[in-house]
Order: sequence, then C-alpha cells, then structure tokens
Amino acid sequence: MTASFISFEGIDGAGKSTHIARLHEHLLARNTDVCLTREPGGTPLGEAIRGWVLNQGMAIDSEVLLLLAARAEHVAQVIRPALAAGRTVLCDRFSDATLAYQGYGRGVDLARLRQLCGWAESGVRPSLTVLFDVPPEVSRDRLAGLKTPDRFESEQAAFFERVRQGYLALAAAEPERFVVLDATQPLDTVTAQLIAAVDTRLPG
Repeated sequence: MTASFISFEGIDGAGKSTHIARLHEHLLARNTDVCLTREPGGTPLGEAIRGWVLNQGMAIDSEVLLLLAARAEHVAQVIRPALAAGRTVLCDRFSDATLAYQGYGRGVDLARLRQLCGWAESGVRPSLTVLFDVPPEVSRDRLAGLKTPDRFESEQAAFFERVRQGYLALAAAEPERFVVLDATQPLDTVTAQLIAAVDTRLPG
C-alpha cells in the first residue's frame, strides 16, 4: 500500500479506537508502514491541548482555536512528514470532527469553520474517511460506567444527535471520500467491513 491518509470519525462510544487498533494490526501484517495517531493529540502540544479541551470549561471560540492549533502542529510535525516518507497515516479524528462537534453540535458558523480548518490543514486532507455511525442512545449505553466522562462525553443526547446528523451530512456531501459503517453491528462484523473498505478503496 502506498502512502495514504485515513481518518476515522464518529460520536463518542462508536467503537473507533477498537476498530482502528484492529485495522492497524491488519496493515502491519501486510508489511504496511503505519503511523497511528489521534486528534486532538499526536504531538506534545496537541496532547496538552487535548487535556485542556476535554476537561476545562472555556468559551467556544477558545475551544475551536485550541483544536485548530493542535491540528496545525499535528499536520506539520506528524502527518505531513509521515506521508512524505511513504507511510500510511491512521488518524483518530481530523477536521470533520471540528465541523461535526463545534459546527453542527455547538452551532459555530460552518463556513467560518471550513475556512479555519483549511488553514490548519495546510493542504493535507484524508483520502479516505471512515464514519462509525451509532445513535446517541447506543453511545450512552456503551460509555456508561466505563470511566469518568470528559466534557464532551457529558453532553446531552440532543447534542450527540446534532453531531451524528452533522457527520452524516458531511458523508453525504463527499461520498467519494467517506465510507459509513453501521457500528451497531457486532464488533467482528464492523471490523471486517472496515478492512474490506480500506483494502478496496486503497489497494496496493
């Protein structure tokens, strides 16, 4: 497989982390050079910002700008160099998360967000985005009792429904980039569909 940038999206509790880990193992077994990373995070600055954004109350504009700062650093220090080296990048969330959570979820102007995301991306965009789709009630049941919820996980079901519908709207607008998986299915079924989607859309 040649260098590719794959992002993974979905509301909290959709099972992204588990499926990404399984895909990572699959690609390593194929001798693919993989860079596994996440947002917010992926760099020392990004991980610090992750802690602030997930756990500290703040104005929505501050939230957006911190997330974009983390992304700009992530692109410059991790994603772009990995792609230049011919590696396949697997990223847990990218700009679609900002549009879904801060745009559709919190009501920030989408046109403004798209412009700001483009600035932070600096020309680097995923060639494939996998959306793990689950209803908010499934997300809530999966997260119940697992850990102390962060600031986003503590949001009400109506917020997550707006985010979910935002993700689905983004996927409908770019069907050539998105693959939408029904993540309410059994774990092994979803993983098999994920691997098939990656192997089909990104051969090599």
